Amino acid sequence: MRLSRYFLPVLKEAPADAQIVSHQLMLRAGMIKQNGAGIYSWLPLGMRVLHKIEKIVREEQERAGAVELLMPTIQSAELWKESGRYDAYGKEMLRIVDRHEREMLYGPTNEEMITDIFRTYVRSYKQLPINLYHIQWKFRDEVRPRFGVMRGREFLMKDAYSFDSSVEAAKQSYYRMFCAYLNTFSRMGLKAVPMRADTGPIGGDLSHEFIVLAETGESAVFCDSALVDMPAPGKDLNFWQDLLPEVEKRTSLYAATEEMHDAARFEKEVPAERRLSARGIEVGHIFYFGTKYSAPMKADVTGQDGKNAPVEMGSYGIGVSRLVGAIIEASHDDKGVIWPAAVAPFEVAVVSLRSDDVDVTKVCESAYEQLINAGVDALYDDTAERPGAKFSTMELIGVPELIVVGPKGVKAGVVEFRNRKTGSSEEMTLEAAIKRCLASKGA
Repeated sequence: MRLSRYFLPVLKEAPADAQIVSHQLMLRAGMIKQNGAGIYSWLPLGMRVLHKIEKIVREEQERAGAVELLMPTIQSAELWKESGRYDAYGKEMLRIVDRHEREMLYGPTNEEMITDIFRTYVRSYKQLPINLYHIQWKFRDEVRPRFGVMRGREFLMKDAYSFDSSVEAAKQSYYRMFCAYLNTFSRMGLKAVPMRADTGPIGGDLSHEFIVLAETGESAVFCDSALVDMPAPGKDLNFWQDLLPEVEKRTSLYAATEEMHDAARFEKEVPAERRLSARGIEVGHIFYFGTKYSAPMKADVTGQDGKNAPVEMGSYGIGVSRLVGAIIEASHDDKGVIWPAAVAPFEVAVVSLRSDDVDVTKVCESAYEQLINAGVDALYDDTAERPGAKFSTMELIGVPELIVVGPKGVKAGVVEFRNRKTGSSEEMTLEAAIKRCLASKGA
């Protein structure tokens, strides 16, 4: 992408009402624009990050056996009345009436709708297990939306729903998704702590939150340092599978927040030498709730014994748009965002120090073309801005690597290669810089 043709409305200062780092930097980097309390337009740079996160989420969901569909944002109140949640759910649910006086709602979650889809098409245990997911916008009318996309009213969420014929099979589905979540967050460069959690309005008796460690997190988290130091597994699902016995024992994979008032339990279960205090941000939540929805909504399947019984269910949410803010909270400095490469809006930027210099432009064009042809997400700053302003923008938006081309370097046959995370800078040939970029990408 050529910066001269891109829409990147960066700001020198963040609005005064932006209280946390991620909100400030997302506004300054031109990722979002606020349209109302807790409601944002996602601008091109922000959309690129959302798409990178969605891609990782999809890959890990499908590798865990989930199948994608898409459900509407507007739901019928009748389904929620069937489950008994319509009156029980709080004011966070936006209730509306259409022109025919039919009660509708803007979905805060999809347990009822997915159960209706399931009961329409599935009749026998032979069709199980099934896990269906979608990535869709949700709306929850928060009393006090704040912290930008971290606590908005409209947000993008991945929610998956598992259906099994027995409690044992349902728990296997639950822990398989547990492992998929750990893989998902580690691929984004995050350390996520699984925490035993309250089930809230979703229901059930088994639930875990996934907390990303960040100094500016909203919750104090008491966690086992052995968990935090676990190696990042990348795409190795088997690594997490090996930990499942420990998960079920609730020992090493355990944390507690101030909000749970569970510090005493943590003190008892985790030895002092393994304790870490930290702060964190919730980015995912999973639930096993059995027949809470299938029983009242008559989502039955015929078992091996020929008898009908309600299907066993679980649900699994990841805050896709919330993750953008969480990653920034966990990875930034006083200059701007430091994106992990997997979710960076652009992997590399080619920066021209003299856009009016024919020789500099020739090298820049060559570098840009080689990167694009190699499948690298590259940004080419071909504008006439001053070098200092260009570097400030690149640091603000967090491009992981820069290839800087100037007149002196061109004459010497070298370019400057900069790394955003380490701050390192070195001169090398363009060929070597391109190879460095491809190595970072894993090409």
